[in-house]
Amino acid sequence: MTDNNSVSIKDLSLNFGSVNVLQTLNLDIKDGEFLVLLGSSGCGKSTLLNCIAGLLDISEGQIFIKGKNVTWEEPKDRGIGMVFQSYALYPQMSVEKNLSFGLKVAKVPQAEIDKRVARAAEILQIQPLLKRKPAELSGGQRQRVAIGRALVRDVDVFLFDEPLSNLDAKLRSELRVEIKRLHQSLKNTMIYVTHDQIEAMTLADRIAIMKSGIIQQLDDPTTIYNAPRNLFVAGFIGSPSMNFLRGELVEVGGKPAFVLNGVTFPLDGYGAGESLTPGRKVVLGVRPEHIKVNEGTIDIYEATVDIEEPMGADNLLWLKLAGQTISVRINGSRRFRPGTPVKLGFDMSLASLFDAGTELRI
Repeated sequence: MTDNNSVSIKDLSLNFGSVNVLQTLNLDIKDGEFLVLLGSSGCGKSTLLNCIAGLLDISEGQIFIKGKNVTWEEPKDRGIGMVFQSYALYPQMSVEKNLSFGLKVAKVPQAEIDKRVARAAEILQIQPLLKRKPAELSGGQRQRVAIGRALVRDVDVFLFDEPLSNLDAKLRSELRVEIKRLHQSLKNTMIYVTHDQIEAMTLADRIAIMKSGIIQQLDDPTTIYNAPRNLFVAGFIGSPSMNFLRGELVEVGGKPAFVLNGVTFPLDGYGAGESLTPGRKVVLGVRPEHIKVNEGTIDIYEATVDIEEPMGADNLLWLKLAGQTISVRINGSRRFRPGTPVKLGFDMSLASLFDAGTELRI
């Protein structure tokens, strides 16, 4: 393990009976990094977080925190602070006592407790709430207190298990900004579990996308969005998700092209020319915002508007193209009635190609 890694996971596996929940995971998280574990329910992301926290015993492998092997250490001895999906506050205690309780149990001197509680309350802007009880707080305020309880422990690594999923959309957005500001201020290592791709894209330095206990791709948000490693990642990130057109590669005028139901798409600008062998079965992936509608000479494919979804700043069109349905994101001021014929242009430099068999990026 290198010195700049805050958390290192080596060959970690977890089995529940005959079920492999996590499969030989290796993951290095840098000091001060904000890493998001992203995936749908049941992919193993919360299970992995609980293994790091020491709440689950692993079947194989090792876990290091700040260079120390903590594989069999108790949670309290791992130097972590954890924020759960449920606020898990003591209802009979005030906010101040909720924040200080763990420190009192650990026999931290009272002067140090007061200092840490005051600092956490200032950072999270909950000073006016210190005398209230949890029942007198809103959901967002309770989650701030739950974060504050982890904050007062003054640890190197914070673990967040879907902390915003119980909040409404507006509060989620507000607290997401606060968590990002908190990370920029503290510069602690943070590992954050979510199924919400917007949280992942906006918060993370790097995202680990998981499926069936395996990390599918570990990269920064921009790379994951623009160069997904496989079909699963490409379809999971983006709303609406990437359009997938299944066809095969051909050669037109000595250059590679993609053909779908008799419609040919030149692949000018796509970067992997050496892999574009004619006859290869592939999936062409194009994001909705990378398709132009009625914008001049590049618009060479005929399509028909099926459904229009006005979304304010954007307008989402569902179109019929070469026998398939695709989605296109355009400026909200542009409107199209269902049944309207349109011409499309694809920016192939921003497209993705995947092998139809392996589903890996070409």
